Parts: sequence; C-alpha cells; structure tokens
Amino acid sequence: MTEKRVLIIGGGVAGLTTALELTRFGIESDIVEKSPFAGGHGIQFACKATDRCVKCGACVVEEKLRDVCAHPGIRLLAATEVMSIEKKSRFSVTLRRSPVSIDPAACNDCGACFTACPEGAVQQGFSAAHNPFYGAMEDRCSRSSGGSSCTICRDACPQQAISFSPEPAVEETAADAVIAAYGFTPFAPIDKPYGYGMFDDVVTNLELERMLRRKGLPLRPSNNALPEKIAFIQCVGSRDAKRGHLWCSKICCGSALRLAGLIRHRHPQIEATVFYIDIQTFGKDFDTVYPKYQEDLRFVRAIPADVLAADDGGLKVVYAADGTHESREEEFDLVSLSVGITPCTGAEKTLSALGIDQPENGFSGASRDPGVFLAGAATGPMSIAESVADAGRAAIEAAAYLAQ
Repeated sequence: MTEKRVLIIGGGVAGLTTALELTRFGIESDIVEKSPFAGGHGIQFACKATDRCVKCGACVVEEKLRDVCAHPGIRLLAATEVMSIEKKSRFSVTLRRSPVSIDPAACNDCGACFTACPEGAVQQGFSAAHNPFYGAMEDRCSRSSGGSSCTICRDACPQQAISFSPEPAVEETAADAVIAAYGFTPFAPIDKPYGYGMFDDVVTNLELERMLRRKGLPLRPSNNALPEKIAFIQCVGSRDAKRGHLWCSKICCGSALRLAGLIRHRHPQIEATVFYIDIQTFGKDFDTVYPKYQEDLRFVRAIPADVLAADDGGLKVVYAADGTHESREEEFDLVSLSVGITPCTGAEKTLSALGIDQPENGFSGASRDPGVFLAGAATGPMSIAESVADAGRAAIEAAAYLAQ
C-alpha cells in the first residue's frame, strides 16, 4: 500500500491527526493548508494549566504539528489551496501557492518584516514548529489586489528571505483518496450589540487565547494595562434562533472557564464574571473541576443585551437579572466574547467538486464519492479531543478504502 497517497484538505488538528494515523498503514499524504501556519485554531490556544493540567488540548495540537513536520511521509503545504479537483482513475488536483513567500532556509526569524509591514499582512506564528515563524497573509497584502508594487517587507529583510512571484505558483498533483478536514470559521461578532470593532477592550475568546499564548497576560488593548474586572459572554453567534444558528458550539464553556480560571490563578486580584445560558459539560473531569470554577468565578445566568462605553473609559454591560428580569448595568475593564463555531466559508467550490452534501445548517454532510472522507469540525462543532478521535476514524475508513 506504500504507493497510495492521500490529499488532506486542512492543516488543523483533524488534518494533522489524519496524516499521522495514515502513516500507521504505510500511506503517505499531502496536507494542504491555506493559511501560512498549520495547526488551525487550536495551535493558537494558550496552555491553561494552573497547579495541574486542565486538559484544554493545546499541547495535543502542538505535539501533532511537531510530529507531522518531522515525518518523511507527510508533505505539509502551507499558504496553499485547492484550485480544482477532478475524479478520474485517481483524483487530479490543481494547487495554488501564494505569490509571496519567505524562504525558511534563509529566514532567521528576526521579525523585521513583521515590524515594517504597514498593512499587517505579515503575521507571527504560534509554535516552534512554524518554520519560518513569520508568514504573509495574501488577503491582507496590498500586492494581492494587483494595484501595488509594495516591497517594504522584502526591503526590510536583512537575510533577503522574502520573494515575490508575478503569478501564484501552480502545481498539478494526484491522490488516491481525499480527506476534507478544513475545520470551521469563527463567528464574526461585528454586527452583534456588544461593541466589537467599536471598543478596543471588547475581544473574542480566540483573541484572548492568542494574547495569553504570546504575552502570558490578559492586557487591555486600549492601554496595555491589567484589567480589574473581566466579563466572559457566552453563546455569541451560536444557539441564536434569529440567525438560524441553533447548534451549541460545544467548546465555548470549557474554553471560557479554563481561560478565566487561568487568569484568576495567575492574577487573583482580577474579578472574572461569566454570563451564560447554561454551562455545558466538557471533558471527563468536568464534575471535579466545575465546583472549583464555581468558587473562583462569578456566574450570572443572563445573556447581556448590550455593551456600552462607560464615562471612565471602561465598558458597561447591560443585562436582565435572573428571576426578576430587572435591567442592570455593570462596569468591566475587558469583555471577552465566546464566539461560536460556524461552517467553513469559502469551501463551497471544493465541496461541490468532491460531491459533499451540505445540510441546512451549512456544515458538511456525507460525500457521494466513496474515495472522499470528512474529518473534524467540518461536519459540525467539535472539541480538540473529539476532532482527534474523528480524524482517527476517517483515517481507518480511508485506509480500508485504499486496501480494496
């Protein structure tokens, strides 16, 4: 079976796990990841261990990425996307690579390009396995629009590691099976009444994760100071009948409580309040850890109606008191929005080419092609642990198909 090869679309934890599991059967694979950094959303998560591991899964993603990068039977193609795919005797695939590239052999991770770029198109990685540690986001680069000849990042690089191609690089390849593991898109809370995009100190839970991973501190973006009071608002963009998002995103409660618990462990003076509909169970140790969170955190059973500017530069959270429904206002220094998991955007063309059905909720259903398999949150909300387990199932099914 060593001659068989699988194309994996998506380099998040599901895609990484699937590739590693396939190697157990002697099957090699190509992982195609459209962003410059593999690892998906999970590689951006901070470790939330306090006096003990809280099983947040962040280290699992780190380990999978490291193992994939070291395995000779797995080719990881970052900043690459599927242009077209067609089933013949095998799958014929056209891949497109970004025209802006940083040579990992030449780059010394000095960050000069990151500092110099005025568009914010150069981004930092999150893991030591990200090589190079900096990557260009094509959709943010002014060159991608065709109307700019900007060379600021290249000129700033002392190693001459950055190059521009007049056209994206195109590669033709083939695969015997395809595993779609393209994950999810976080809900964008721009038009929710919480002031996101209007107030600097309203952030998403993913932004707070990145802040803690990089800086180790939950700093207010407005002034780089530690907050005294943080509000965690749950179910932003999920369990929302007005939007047709009737599903629970499953990861938000665990993520918010672990984040709040970590912050309180490091900075006991910070008050953390969780606004919620109900707390969903998470992890096998939920029954033992939840009572500890109830002691350390304040819980308010209400979903706020609005977030407004306070006179002193803080934020006013407006909500209805549980039981009395009396309108209340309370001030916080930082507000974290637990944004929901929504179907992956931009995958419609690939879904159609692979014969993958889409149910009414927008997530991916089963494929009509026996050589196409799905893994992870592409099919619906999943935690890291669930995505790993589902990826193992997809790898076994793909291996059985290829053995026929």
